[in-house]
Amino acid sequence: MDLCPAESTGLTGAEEAEIETIKKRRQELLDDIEKLKEEIAGVFAEIECFQRGEEKQVADNNPEEQISKLSQRDKILSLGRKKFNMDPEKGIQYLIEHQVLSSDLQEIARFLHKGEGLNKTAIGDYLGGRDPTNIQILQAFVACHQFANLNLVQALRQFLWSFRLPGEAQKIDRMMEAFANWYCKCNPGVFQSTDTCYVLSFSIIMLNTSLHNPNVKDKPHFERFVSINRGIDNGGDLPEELLKNLFESIKNEPFSIPEDDGNDLTHTFFNPNREGWLLKLGGRVKTWKRRWFILTDNCLYYFEYTTDKEPLGIIPLENLSVRKVDDPKKPNCFELFIPNCKGQKIKACKTDGDGKVVEGKHQSYKISAATPAERDEWIEAIRTSITQDPFYDLVSARKKKIASKN
Repeated sequence: MDLCPAESTGLTGAEEAEIETIKKRRQELLDDIEKLKEEIAGVFAEIECFQRGEEKQVADNNPEEQISKLSQRDKILSLGRKKFNMDPEKGIQYLIEHQVLSSDLQEIARFLHKGEGLNKTAIGDYLGGRDPTNIQILQAFVACHQFANLNLVQALRQFLWSFRLPGEAQKIDRMMEAFANWYCKCNPGVFQSTDTCYVLSFSIIMLNTSLHNPNVKDKPHFERFVSINRGIDNGGDLPEELLKNLFESIKNEPFSIPEDDGNDLTHTFFNPNREGWLLKLGGRVKTWKRRWFILTDNCLYYFEYTTDKEPLGIIPLENLSVRKVDDPKKPNCFELFIPNCKGQKIKACKTDGDGKVVEGKHQSYKISAATPAERDEWIEAIRTSITQDPFYDLVSARKKKIASKN
């Protein structure tokens, strides 16, 4: 496939570089999808082989049968891990049904904490679920960590290494709430309330980003860190020495992001933030077309059919905003646009009629959902993906809660 149109685009060097990055990312995703298809075919082949083996197994109580049972258990465990990495709920259900795991929530939590062969992103998504069972497993998972006599940065390093924080604000809130409760239980007297621990934990995570992200030019000083944490200890200030130790720890050594033991490919499109049918208004030709949209990896992909292996277009969401809009022809509309840059084209790419990847022509994308509720859910999901850092809203809400108590 020729990814580079021969004619001049009229773009600046920076814009052309951005388009090339999008094209490269697109090709990487297509390659990943092909690899993923091969892996799925392999999983199904293993399942079929395993099922045939079960049918042939002879129920004689002898050493050879015991070895066979162990071998079968290993196969079930391997398949269960792969199922978990593609769909955590189904993976856990499969392992319970085949008696590799019991339904005991403590045992499930220990399995996730051990994490062998499990995708760290899948663990985070599962633990962040709002179902009461998921919440109980989350609490048991957090209790698998030994936080006694650790300062907050040390505890956070241990905690954040065991999974990857999901992008959804509500999931992050539940997970950090559980962390703060367990840390305070392990270290009584360090903070006056779990709210203090919660807010300070987010401050540390944001400090880590500000100090070590190369895109952040204005690096915060210690005085700034002290300032943003004033009054969070039930209206009082935390000891400056405590804050200094935490600040220096992060400054000298950033948080490590865990590499996934499971297959990361399964999360390109198998575990998206959101997916579904929407109507998209064309750029030059103003017609509405039904497209299958997938929101993942801070990008919005759209396909003609759910079975297509290649997206028709990719819309990177960085620097975009989303809002409700009215349209005389279609209800339940929302719009992707560049704030404060009227007339500027969105840096996106699509496949033209000849199969070439070209620059998108949209100054904004107008999209219609089936219902108002669906529209609002898409807007919320896109906003969460655009920010990629819902920490500020969570911290702000918790600080208001602390202030209201005093």
